[in-house]
Amino acid sequence: MIVPMKKVSLVIQDKTQIEALTKLRELGVVHLERKNVSSDSLSKVFERKTRVETAQGLLRQYKAPPKKKPDTSKGWVDRKPVAGVSRGRRAADILGKEDSEFYSIDAINAPERPDLVNLLVGWGKDLKAYQDRLAFLARETTRLKNWGSFTPESLRDLGASGVNIYLYELIPSAFVNLPEDTKYILKNRDKGSVRIIVFDKELPGVSPIQLPEKSLSELNAEAAELPGKIAEIEGKLKNFADRKSALDKEMAIVQGRIDFEVARATLELVDDIPEDLAVSYFSGFAPQEDVGLLKRAAAENNWALIADDPEPDEEVPTKLKNNKLVSLLYPLTDFLETVPGYHEVDISGWFLFFFCIFFGMIFGDAGYGLILFATALFGIFKTAKKGTPPIFKMMLLLSISNVIWGILTCSWFGLPLEMVPGALKNISLPLISSAEAAKSPEASALVDQNLQIFCFSLALLQLSIAHVIGIIRNIKEKSLKFFADLGNLAMLFGMYNVVLFLVVSNDYRPIPFLPQSMYLLIGGFVLVFVFGSYEGSILRSLGASFSNIISVILGITNVFSDIMSYIRLWAVGLAGASIASTVNSMVGPLLGSFLVFLGLVLLCFGHGLNLVLNVLSVLVHGVRLNTLEFSSHLGLTWSGTAYRPFAETAKK
Repeated sequence: MIVPMKKVSLVIQDKTQIEALTKLRELGVVHLERKNVSSDSLSKVFERKTRVETAQGLLRQYKAPPKKKPDTSKGWVDRKPVAGVSRGRRAADILGKEDSEFYSIDAINAPERPDLVNLLVGWGKDLKAYQDRLAFLARETTRLKNWGSFTPESLRDLGASGVNIYLYELIPSAFVNLPEDTKYILKNRDKGSVRIIVFDKELPGVSPIQLPEKSLSELNAEAAELPGKIAEIEGKLKNFADRKSALDKEMAIVQGRIDFEVARATLELVDDIPEDLAVSYFSGFAPQEDVGLLKRAAAENNWALIADDPEPDEEVPTKLKNNKLVSLLYPLTDFLETVPGYHEVDISGWFLFFFCIFFGMIFGDAGYGLILFATALFGIFKTAKKGTPPIFKMMLLLSISNVIWGILTCSWFGLPLEMVPGALKNISLPLISSAEAAKSPEASALVDQNLQIFCFSLALLQLSIAHVIGIIRNIKEKSLKFFADLGNLAMLFGMYNVVLFLVVSNDYRPIPFLPQSMYLLIGGFVLVFVFGSYEGSILRSLGASFSNIISVILGITNVFSDIMSYIRLWAVGLAGASIASTVNSMVGPLLGSFLVFLGLVLLCFGHGLNLVLNVLSVLVHGVRLNTLEFSSHLGLTWSGTAYRPFAETAKK
C-alpha cells in the first residue's frame, strides 16, 4: 500500500544549521523538496566524487591479489614502529615499493598519510598521458617512415639562415604537373605517392609536410620506452586493487556529504530578521506514521514545525509498505525505476502474482527452473550470515513458478518426449501437456488451442481485476465514474468471446460467437461514453466524450489489442522451447562420437544463451503486460517519485 504522507516545514536557527541538519539526518524521516541548488562546498564535494569515481574506474579492471602474510624469517620487514612513521610505511621503505595500506582515504583520522584517491588519480593521469603519447608517436612514425631519419632542427636552422626547404608528399598526377621553375630533389616514390624536397618557395595550392618535433630515430627510441612506463603504472594499480572496498566506502561517505550539502543549500533564510536572530526554513514530506518522531525532535531542539496534508497538485513522494512476500517485487521495480504516483494505487501484490505466472510461461521449462532454483538456494545459503539480498529470494519464488509450469507442460531441457521418464509425463496436465500433444495432430491442435485460451483468459482475469479496483476506488470516493469501469468490464467480457471466435476457434474445437457479446460491447461503450470523463457533471462528461469521439471509439479496438497482447506468453514460450530442442538436435550426434567434449561445450553454450534470451523476454514481455496493459486499464502512469529521506546512507 501507499503510505500516507504529510507536508512538513521546519524553521531552525541559522547559527545551528549544521547541528540541526545532523540531527535531522540521524532521524531519517524527511524527504526534502526537490530544488536546484548550488554552493561552493557542494561543488567541492562533487569534485571529490568525480575523483573517487575516476579512482574506482582505474582499479575496476584489476583483480585484487590474494593476501599474503609477511615473511619475517629473513628479517627484512621491521615490525618495530618508528616515531612518526606507520608500520606500513616502514615496510614500504624497506621493500622499496608502494604499500597500498599506507595510503588513506580518511584525511581526518590519518592526516600523516597521503590520500589514496589523489594517488590513484595521479597515476591515472600519467597512464593516460603515456598512452596518448604512444598513440601519437605511432602516428608520427607511420607518417615519417618513408622520409627516413633526418634532424628537423637542422632544417629549421637552414630556414632561419635564408635557405627554405619544404617537404611534399604528392600524388603522381600532381608531381607531373609541377611548375617548370620548381627546384626540388626526388626523395622516393611508390605506387600512390611521390616524396620531394623543394627549395626556395612553397608549391602553390599544396601544403607541405609538417616537420616533426624530433628525428625518426628519436621518436622510435621514445616509443620503445613508453610500454615499460605504462606497464609500471599498471603494475602499481594492480597492487592497489585490494583497496576497491575502501573506495566504495569513500563513495558512500561522499554521497552522504553531497546529500548533506544539498540539504544545507536548500535552507532559505527568512528576510528582515536581525543577524543574531536569523532563522532558516525548508520544506519536505514525512510519512504520517513518523510525524510524531519529528515533533518530538522539534521540541527537543527548539525547531518550529508545521505538518499538514499536501496539496493535490504537489509532487508528493511515494513510500510503499507491503508484507515480506509482496516486497520480493522491489528488486525488479527498483531496477526498472517504476514508482506509482502518490495519488495512484499500489499494485505490487497483483504485479508479483501475475509476474510469477508470466515468468513461468515464458521460461516454460522445468529443467531451466531447477537451475534457477539451485542458483537461488546457493545465493541464499552463501549470503545468509551477512543478510540475504532480496534478489535471491525473488529468484527462488520465480524458479518455483517456472518448475510448476514446466511440470504441467512436460518440458524438460527441450528433450524429446521419448527421452522423458514416464513418471514425469504422468504428472503433467493433459490439457496443456506436450506429452498429450504428441499423440496425434488433433491432440496437438487441441493443446495449442488450450494454451491460447489460457493466455486470453489470463488477460481477461488481470484486466478485469484492474477495473474492479477502479470500481471499488470510485465507489469509496462517491464518484459516478465507477459506471465507466463497469462499462470497460462489460467490453472486456464481450471482446473476450470475439477474440476466441476469431483467433482460437478451429475445426477440432469450434468456438461459437455469442450474441450476448454484442450486447456487452454496446452497453459497455455507452457507459464509457457517458461516464468516462465524469468529474462531478454528466453533461461535462458527455461534452468531453463528444470532443474526443475518435479516441472513445478506438477504445473498443484497444480492448481487443490488449487481450490479444497476452498471446505473446504462448508465442515466446514456444520460441524458447524450439531453441532448446534445436540445441539438443545439433549436439546429439556429437555426444555419441569422439567429439563429446565439443558437444558438451555447445550444449552448455546453447542452453545458456537460451536462458539469457528468456531473461530478456521476461523483462520485455512479462514486465510490459503489468506496466502497460494492466496499468493502462487501472489508469496507472508510474509517474511517482520514490520516497528518499534525508538520512544516513546506511538507513536508506
